[in-house]
Amino acid sequence: MLAVLAPGQGAQKPGMLSDWLELPGAESFFRWAGAIAGADLLELGTTGDAEAIKDTAVTQPLVVAMSLFIARELGGLPGPVAHTPQAGRDVVITGHSVGELTAAALAGVLSVEAAIALTAVRGRAMAAACAQTPTGMSAVLGGDPDEVAASLAEHGLVAANMNGGGQVVAAGPLDGLAALKAAPPAKARIMPLSVAGAFHTEYMASARAELGGLVGGLRPADPSRLLLSNADGAAVTSGAEALARLVSQVTSPVRFDACLATMRELGVTAAIELPPAGALAGLAKRQWKGADVEILAVSSPADLDRARELIAAERSRAEAEHLPDWRVVVSPARGTVSPADVAEGTRLPAGTPLGWIRSRRDDVNVSAGYDGVLAEWLVQNGDMVDAGDPIARLYPEVAE
Repeated sequence: MLAVLAPGQGAQKPGMLSDWLELPGAESFFRWAGAIAGADLLELGTTGDAEAIKDTAVTQPLVVAMSLFIARELGGLPGPVAHTPQAGRDVVITGHSVGELTAAALAGVLSVEAAIALTAVRGRAMAAACAQTPTGMSAVLGGDPDEVAASLAEHGLVAANMNGGGQVVAAGPLDGLAALKAAPPAKARIMPLSVAGAFHTEYMASARAELGGLVGGLRPADPSRLLLSNADGAAVTSGAEALARLVSQVTSPVRFDACLATMRELGVTAAIELPPAGALAGLAKRQWKGADVEILAVSSPADLDRARELIAAERSRAEAEHLPDWRVVVSPARGTVSPADVAEGTRLPAGTPLGWIRSRRDDVNVSAGYDGVLAEWLVQNGDMVDAGDPIARLYPEVAE
């Protein structure tokens, strides 16, 4: 199973779009996405400095638009897939924080346009909430989990993100964050984050209310790919539930550690982090240390070929696993069957003649419609058959 990881705010870097603009359609895509978001994403992603792209109102749509464009470039990821027992179950998708909107689009819950528009509203609403009270966030790296939790409570902080790999993000008042940095828990390192406020806490209540007032106008589809939620790492089964969780997540902790645990339980064999990549791939490597999982952070256009190879390999593997044990060749017409002189156990490339059906009007040829091995003849020369009657049984052959 392939995991696709969509990064959130904090993954942005100055000039992060520059290397990608050589790809066909890139410049027009970001101009179009900027028109939807009400911001010049192209300029922000190429010439905007660290302070400019720290602005929550524009950073969130910039990150989501970038991830969606590269997913489209990789092919086969954005949008819904047909609902069958196997369709969409070879890929599991999750995002971190605002990356959940990217994930919702990739799982077919939202259109690309709706995801970008909703992200822009979310970003502006959260920026407004940040302006109400001075707050911030700091990563706590390492330390005993119980001691970290006790230290956060002592300073009036909460764990806004539990990211896995020994990383917790503390959020709350600036004086509490300063006190935490001055006296960190044993064996823990504190890293202040370049964000505008205490995301995923009750400080974002006004943003949650604004977002909740809008989603009722959307008509989400049910996920057609396996979609994990930051709330608890569980799979989301309906579009309505996905939207409800996207709203509630504004004031609730991000449990990316739970998402990583679910992906391991599902048997993920490869993971791709979409740009701006690096942070989530690093968390996965630490959380899955020792596991046989290839983890690729798509950091530049040079990584696209390997990402496509991983997607193609997983698709081929999934298709092979879903092949039936055997297939039946049926008669195309009513008449007398004359089987070809082909021994059971013979490998048959697609198109191999298997005989003919002699009817009153004419002879109708029969051939193998797919590669396989002739397992068993189900008729003998001269037997009468009707259209649709089985003639032979084939074992499908897996392409290498």
